[in-house]
Amino acid sequence: MGSARRDKGELELQVLAVLATAREPMTARQVQHSLGADLAYTTVMTTLGRLFGKGALTRAAAGRAFAYTVVGDQRTVDAARTARRMRQLLEAGSDRTVALQHFVSELSPEDEQVLTDLLARLDDERER
Repeated sequence: MGSARRDKGELELQVLAVLATAREPMTARQVQHSLGADLAYTTVMTTLGRLFGKGALTRAAAGRAFAYTVVGDQRTVDAARTARRMRQLLEAGSDRTVALQHFVSELSPEDEQVLTDLLARLDDERER
């Protein structure tokens, strides 16, 4: 297999993108074929299993296999891709605190409120 190593999460995002644009649930073999890369079937199966475990996919029996469907839509996949890029940029910087400070200071009041609400919800979930 001569393919280059992917960044963490890249294959998951590619699988989500394939499933988000599918007209019907897809099996691992169909996903493997749609990706068009020289991916091992077991790699695709493992990725689908992880995404299912994370709640990003649903699955239903399709003969001796499972057919997977993305939870959400293309907008959800796009949001996940954006969040991944944001995390990568944050991890690549030399000072996370300063980077976050600049990011927050440039938010619109509406986005600042969304972020505040999300952080409060996260705190509530952690306390449970």
